[in-house]
Parts: sequence; C-alpha cells; structure tokens
Amino acid sequence: QVQLVESGGGLVQPGGSLRLSCAASGSIFRIDAMGWYRQAPGKQRELVATITSGGSPNYADSVKGRFTISRDNAKKSVYLQMNSLELEDTAVYYCTADMRTTRWSPWGDYWGQGTQVTVSS
Repeated sequence: QVQLVESGGGLVQPGGSLRLSCAASGSIFRIDAMGWYRQAPGKQRELVATITSGGSPNYADSVKGRFTISRDNAKKSVYLQMNSLELEDTAVYYCTADMRTTRWSPWGDYWGQGTQVTVSS
C-alpha cells in the first residue's frame, strides 16, 4: 500500500522557521510532481508549492520568498523549508504526489494525512 507520511509540524513564533518532510513508501514505480497544500480552519485547501520530477518549483504568491520546496528522488521525499512564518501560515499542511504503482497503472494523486503548523506568539 502506498503512503505519504509527513513530519516536522509544530508550534512556532512569528518570524520563526520550520521544515516539513514527506516520504513516500510502498510499491511505487514512478513519482512525478510532488507538492504541499494547506488548509486553515474554515478555509478551503490551497496550494502552497509544487515541484516537478526535474526539480522545477512553483509557489503560491503568499509564500514566495519565504518558503522553499525541494525533493530527494532517491529517498522519494519532498521537503518544505518555511522561514519568516506569519500568523496566517497556521494550517494543516498536506503532502501530495502524482505516482504510478506499476508500469501499467495510471497516474494517481496521493495525499498524506497532514501535519499541523501553528504560528503563535
């Protein structure tokens, strides 16, 4: 069974930093794009950042210049370095990946269980 497991969330003061990690496990043939989304209380889930298999990143305007997405294809992992955190960054952060489990299977969109990030003084 394919899983995405996030780690690294927590409580941080405004202006602080956190690094989220997400690792894919299970029977995986290939991983394409990976990324991070977030959902704040009472709001819709929104894109934070994505990264292609070749390493090209894409960011939401609200996090440009503060967050950095990266990946390690050998470890089937994606990371999100979050600096200069603001109160508005408080949310549950979800890892996502487009993956194929076998050579013949279709691409599927997989999601992690989420990790809480709370920015508070």
